[in-house]
Amino acid sequence: MSKARVYVTLKKSVFDPQGRTIHEALSGLGYQGVTDVRQGKYFELSLPELDLEEAKKAAEDIAHRVLSNPVIESYRVEVEP
Repeated sequence: MSKARVYVTLKKSVFDPQGRTIHEALSGLGYQGVTDVRQGKYFELSLPELDLEEAKKAAEDIAHRVLSNPVIESYRVEVEP
């Protein structure tokens, strides 16, 4: 059984209004050391029938085709047995 974790974030060139709002809130609360905030999405996929290599390939395909908008978002996939 394999488990995949997919992290999706806006590309650096895309304005992140939610991240900006969080950053301003943190500044207002006194967290002056935070210079930027980027928000994102996190997904866990259970792939019990696939070996590690097949799970990685399937998770990459799912992340690209379903979980993200490749025009404005980047994604990272981690797979563990």
